[in-house]
Amino acid sequence: MSERMNVLVTGGAGYVGAVLVPKLLNKGRNVKVIDLYMYGDDVLSSARTCPRLTEIKGDIRDTDLLEREIPGTDAIIHLACISNDPSYELDPDLGRSINFDAFGPLVAIAKRSKVRRFIYASSSSVYGVKDEPEVTEDLSLEPLTDYARYKAKCEEILLKEASDDFEVVVIRPATICGYSPRMRLDLTVNLLTNHAVNKGKITVLGGDQKRPNLHVADMTDLYVLLLDLPKERIQGKVFNAGCQNYTVREIAKVVQNVVGPEIPIETTATDDIRSYHVSSRKIREELGFEPRHTVEEAIMGLRDAFNAGKIPDAMIDTRYYNVKRLQAAKLEGVL
Repeated sequence: MSERMNVLVTGGAGYVGAVLVPKLLNKGRNVKVIDLYMYGDDVLSSARTCPRLTEIKGDIRDTDLLEREIPGTDAIIHLACISNDPSYELDPDLGRSINFDAFGPLVAIAKRSKVRRFIYASSSSVYGVKDEPEVTEDLSLEPLTDYARYKAKCEEILLKEASDDFEVVVIRPATICGYSPRMRLDLTVNLLTNHAVNKGKITVLGGDQKRPNLHVADMTDLYVLLLDLPKERIQGKVFNAGCQNYTVREIAKVVQNVVGPEIPIETTATDDIRSYHVSSRKIREELGFEPRHTVEEAIMGLRDAFNAGKIPDAMIDTRYYNVKRLQAAKLEGVL
């Protein structure tokens, strides 16, 4: 696809989008973002001097908006959703309306508007709990929550729409970590690092659950790569995308090693049984994608960002926590 392609990023002012959009602009793309901007209007402020960026404060459930803005788009990277299980469960009807009900119309409008490529950010949570030592893309999906179930259903919808002139690919990312201008502190690595830096103690819930991890820099590099690859390498395919599989306890230990060996680790019980060791062999062998950043680097970057004052009021500001921000947004009438 041409360097001057027009790319629409739904949810482009989110945790991943805030890192992705500047990379796309640096590659010469024309980028349009549709986002509710619930986590701040300034998330993409560093990129606003670029004339190839168009920001639209809008809702992907608004089909009139989509009908108006999608024509002329070459590729869509669909990131917009109510992210993670706790956020979804806060308001299941809202979660379904954004994550699932809006998806079919979005895909239909994209295909009708002659969008050439559609990249969907699913989730590795679609696998549920697996006994297999390596969770590969050909294993059955056994999602445990509505969030994961609707991710799986959206995959099915998209893959059925693949055609000669509509290229589709599904990515099942690991849990993302590392610093972003739209910071999330409710993800395992980020959360434990925040507690180590700002509470002086690390609290582990359970500890034996396995979590696949991927640095936000690698996640966004992958989306950039997916725009460039030829159709035959991605069409109708599903790829896991992860780097390091750690237990929560092991992540806590890495955080302790980076932030300070004197910081205590406390363990409490949890009913969260989600656990999976995701294999990323397929994406490495078929697409040549190799993550270049580690969990340790993510922790070091977060530590430095905290110390530099880039994440102020980290323990109390709702914009860093999806559940808290969604609660506040409902009160403010944003949703």
